[in-house]
Amino acid sequence: MNLAARAATAMRAAALVCASLAICASGASAASPERIRIGSGPSALDGLLYSPAGPGPHPAVIALHGCGGLTNARGELSARHADWGERLSRQGFAVLFPDSFGSRGLGSQCRVRERDVRASRERIEDAAAALRYLAGRRDIDAKKIALLGWSNGGSSVVYAVQPRHAVRGPDFAAAIAFYPGCTLIERRGTWRTRLPLLVLSGEADDWTPAAPCVAMVRNAARQGDRAEIVTYPGAYHNFDAPGQPVRLQRNLAFTGDGGGSAHSGTNEPARADAIARVSAFLKR
Repeated sequence: MNLAARAATAMRAAALVCASLAICASGASAASPERIRIGSGPSALDGLLYSPAGPGPHPAVIALHGCGGLTNARGELSARHADWGERLSRQGFAVLFPDSFGSRGLGSQCRVRERDVRASRERIEDAAAALRYLAGRRDIDAKKIALLGWSNGGSSVVYAVQPRHAVRGPDFAAAIAFYPGCTLIERRGTWRTRLPLLVLSGEADDWTPAAPCVAMVRNAARQGDRAEIVTYPGAYHNFDAPGQPVRLQRNLAFTGDGGGSAHSGTNEPARADAIARVSAFLKR
């Protein structure tokens, strides 16, 4: 390993340690995530794993971050991810966050048009690697591993659930996508899901509009797929983030109208409903 690679590895490890320490210091939860490695060799991923109390085997959730990455500018696990990790682990789920960008020495990709890590390819492979990792652990029930993602990670979920991306061995049990980008895949008119899928989108979302997802999911449901979508009036992108004021984000690589600007922030009624729906969906 050359010096640049060693430095990048050290920086990733430091960021993940910082993320773990930040959660411990916050006092939000008694449990903090464990820093883990998924796979080996050049393609190995860094990740953070929340483990519930007790010996297991536990059901699990693989959670895919959005285009902003897993951590914030200070190297701390972002508030949305920490909130969901703590919440779901309290409910008895192990929650694994694979770091698709930081593991490859990348920062936020929200303003990058030509991406080396694509929702339709590399991130699907990352999800499959995380599935193999969890399925091989004694404390995880390999038949009860769900896939969840937000924004760019939600788009990865929408791609990953297609029948052509079925995995060998234990498959995902179900999937949830928060405000995915559905425009390109919906235009093809061939999208189907092999898994029970729940999509949650804001009706006011001008970053990844809900309408293409509504059409895509309803078409699959008419053909007998176990797919459902819930849309929230007045809710923008990142509506489930805790305590995030709505702001206009500029210079984004991809937005609904192609203009590069979109709104993002918490919608409390939508957030509360989504929390309840996700919990109920996973327990089913």
